[in-house]
Amino acid sequence: MTAQTVPTDAGDARVTWHPAARPRFVLALGHGAGGGIEARDLQALARVLPGHGVTVALVEQPWRVAGRKVAPAPKTLDTGWRGIWPAVAEPGLPVISGGRSAGARVACRTAGELGAHAVLALGFPLHPPGRPEKSRAAELLGAGVPTLVVQGGNDTFGRPAEFPEGGEYDLVEVPWGDHGLAVPKRAGIGQEEALEIVTSAVVRWTASLG
Repeated sequence: MTAQTVPTDAGDARVTWHPAARPRFVLALGHGAGGGIEARDLQALARVLPGHGVTVALVEQPWRVAGRKVAPAPKTLDTGWRGIWPAVAEPGLPVISGGRSAGARVACRTAGELGAHAVLALGFPLHPPGRPEKSRAAELLGAGVPTLVVQGGNDTFGRPAEFPEGGEYDLVEVPWGDHGLAVPKRAGIGQEEALEIVTSAVVRWTASLG
């Protein structure tokens, strides 16, 4: 594991590399607006995927590196993501663009222009809680590349049944999972089992990508 500071037009970002021995892809993963790369699902993927031929690059947006508490506007997040792209593409492998929550939106919005091979969206915030009329489905549907959504069954930002039908994406549900893909005690599965649903789904999906 190595950390790399990457200058962007939004400030310095930081990329923490978790390399695979024989990588087929680089998976660049951004964090949400309320947390960083310490999120459980991001850390679980960084532990598991290198063993399956995927180098994971956990990306901290400039606002987090600078110690700010509040994420900037989406346009600034996109600027930061564009800025780190040459670093994650430098190994010369196909790059899967991904992230959780706000990071998933960034990955979808920029996939086409950056030439992402695919998109991984963890906890895609389909709408603000309680505001289904404020749909962000167009961002997801506009990614234009193979996309996997991993969504909690009780995510107040969009439950699996709320996602549009007919979109060119796959969706995996974490039963009872909230926006952070955590599950309550009544779910009948533990947090580790919930994380295994996430990692197993992503391992299968990346193996299927050409």
